[in-house]
Amino acid sequence: MYSIFSKEIKSFFGTLTAYIVIGIFLALTSLFLWVIPGQFNIPDSGYAHVDGLFMIAPWLFLFLCPAISMRSIADEKQNGTWELLITKPVSKWQIILGKYFAAMFVVIAALIPTTFHYFVVSHLAEPVGNVDSGAFWGSLLGLGFLAAIFTAIGLFSSAISNNQIVAFVMAVVISFTLFYGFDLTISFFETGNAKELIESIGINAHYKSISRGVIDSRDIVYFVVSSFIFLLLAQLRISKN
Repeated sequence: MYSIFSKEIKSFFGTLTAYIVIGIFLALTSLFLWVIPGQFNIPDSGYAHVDGLFMIAPWLFLFLCPAISMRSIADEKQNGTWELLITKPVSKWQIILGKYFAAMFVVIAALIPTTFHYFVVSHLAEPVGNVDSGAFWGSLLGLGFLAAIFTAIGLFSSAISNNQIVAFVMAVVISFTLFYGFDLTISFFETGNAKELIESIGINAHYKSISRGVIDSRDIVYFVVSSFIFLLLAQLRISKN
């Protein structure tokens, strides 16, 4: 598995793709938080918080994670190297996990620099350090889990398509549906058990729960199991090839 992981990392950073995707993500978050006027702008809010980051990032992740993972398997098929890869002494699971962890590594590499905003706001706060650290780190953990499931969806989409663009579009649609689709659905329901059940199926409810700074085992299990299901589907798909 490590050989697959290492190969993918070299492939990601051996081209401009990873740098461009990460650069666009960091540039957009910085612009929304510090330059573009609006509800996400930190100076305009007058409060020492980075809540805007965790409102913007999930929507950017809907494109960032598929953009990184879309090439994982589809690119191998397009270039004709897939047949060579599956003849190597590695299992299908090792191929899937190696590519998955490599894509996650790139996403986390894009996420880590966003902590800069926290330290800047903490320094600007009066008194210095007067920031809700629990909410920030909880939300950052939530983004990590969000990246995990979006990347797994991207890998699954890459496994069922031979075209990177098609894989990207599929991953965005599936991720959006699971992230926000259930929130749209519950708007047609009155309060009740059915509404709560439907909301709990969606990703956003669990992301918002973790973002409050309280780690609930049910949210962690949801993200882990959901990510595993899409990785399993990807593994089953490539096993048929």
